[in-house]
Amino acid sequence: MNKGLLKTWKTDKGFGFIKSDTLEHDTFIHISALKHMSRKPKIGDTIYFEVATQPDGKTKAINCRIEGVAELKAPYQKHNQQPHRIAKSNFASSFLGKVASIALIAALCFYAINKYNTHSSSQTPIITNDLATNDDLATFDEKYPKVVIPKNTQNFTCDGRQYCTEMRSREEAVFFINNCPNTKMDGDSDGKPCENDSRF
Repeated sequence: MNKGLLKTWKTDKGFGFIKSDTLEHDTFIHISALKHMSRKPKIGDTIYFEVATQPDGKTKAINCRIEGVAELKAPYQKHNQQPHRIAKSNFASSFLGKVASIALIAALCFYAINKYNTHSSSQTPIITNDLATNDDLATFDEKYPKVVIPKNTQNFTCDGRQYCTEMRSREEAVFFINNCPNTKMDGDSDGKPCENDSRF
């Protein structure tokens, strides 16, 4: 941060030059670099500033402030008490808004559940007194044949084998297609693995 005196100032143009003992040349300063100050600069003011080089190679003062002159407070700065009141108000309104939103969602859920229950109760349940006959059971057995799982399966474990050539017995193959993933031993999906394997 440099320190210097405002050597010249053109009020109508909004710029001037700062003379600093630490810099070889006077530094250009524009009014926009002091817009946060509570008054406009005047010749003889002590200016604190940093130097930036412009694309044309010339330098200008940035991040400036006038010694002894108050800065205008931004809304987010701590020294300004008004934002605190606004923040509290915003907090209260946002809290009430959240409560209102939750209440609205709860009311909509209650309404939807109530409507669903009313709709469900208005439907007459279909009750059939038909009993299954022996013919029905026979047809069921044909459509859904029973899969016989060998009792002695305690020695069989899923170990990644997938093919009939890897099986030691038909019982093991049956265990694998019923209990292990990704097996490729029942091409026609009839529950009978390795039907074409002459070893079994």
